[in-house]
Amino acid sequence: MLVEQLELVDFRNYQHATFDLTAGITCVIGQNGQGKTNLAEALAYLSGLSSFRQVPADALVRVGADQAIIRAHIIDDDGRTSLIEVEITRTGRGRVQVNRQRLQRTRDLLGTVRTSVFSPDDLTLVKGGPGERRRFLDDALVALATKNDALRLEVDRVLKQRNTLLRQASGRLGADASITLDVWDARLVEVGERLGHGRRVLVERLQPFVAEAYVQLAGEEHEVSLTYDPPWRQQGLQTALVNARTDDVRRGVSTVGPHRDELDLTINALPARTHASQGEQRTLALSLRLGAHRLVTEHVASSPVLILDDVLSELDDDRATALLRELPAGQVLITTASPLPVAAHPDRVLRIKNGTVVSNE
Repeated sequence: MLVEQLELVDFRNYQHATFDLTAGITCVIGQNGQGKTNLAEALAYLSGLSSFRQVPADALVRVGADQAIIRAHIIDDDGRTSLIEVEITRTGRGRVQVNRQRLQRTRDLLGTVRTSVFSPDDLTLVKGGPGERRRFLDDALVALATKNDALRLEVDRVLKQRNTLLRQASGRLGADASITLDVWDARLVEVGERLGHGRRVLVERLQPFVAEAYVQLAGEEHEVSLTYDPPWRQQGLQTALVNARTDDVRRGVSTVGPHRDELDLTINALPARTHASQGEQRTLALSLRLGAHRLVTEHVASSPVLILDDVLSELDDDRATALLRELPAGQVLITTASPLPVAAHPDRVLRIKNGTVVSNE
């Protein structure tokens, strides 16, 4: 799959701009604040209909405009071309069209375009809280199979309903509320167990890809381990919910389940979050992204668009060179405010200033 052209209308700081991309490496160069990351964000938005910067829809619409539009010309692996148009309103309720035909459900676009994003914020995958690592796993599950998006949303919906009931109980669970809680528990067991199983299988498959990527980027042998083994999976979610009910009612919140899971990361048998240097943590974060990219490529037999958003400036010369050397085949977008390393061999260079393409080389 190739994104041949990307057009932005009233997206972030772009009033109207068109970008011609290449099947190889496209480098986007410009000073800070000119729109490089905004371009990367728009391209990634096509794959998940959300911002990798985790901002609301209102932030994506240019100041003074009512809506933003992302328009992309796509060439599929079989040579077919298609036009994707995504409309983003300030409330987030926009339209999605493929070849001028409106999709009844915007989420039906998932899987049409796949992207893998590396950004400086990826350090939170290692240094941040468990929620960052859960989101990484679930995003990878969706990239592998779009049906997992519905599963993730259903888990969130059930937990929201369960927590609402627990809050309303105010520490005392009556007979009617207890029956209703049983219903939500049964549903949470069904979808939560499925999500937990998916995460466990994913981590097992991801482990060798991440370990290999870390050695390639670090340039030396290290033992990298990913472990997903939440306590509730050992006894089953049904039993865990029964055992936690008294505490859940008292606290007014669900205390066990997939929303509390942790992905443990270690380097040489030590917790990466607390014992690794920042350089090691950044290398591990990149390895997680690169490992997921390679796994998805192998599984779907098509390489996602690889987006490196201002990552090279965060790495020392050796690791930046190693990353560029290990770039997988396929379409790559690199944004940078710094001069390109010698190891970078772009097929196209776009220079950006104030939301405008000033040079296309």
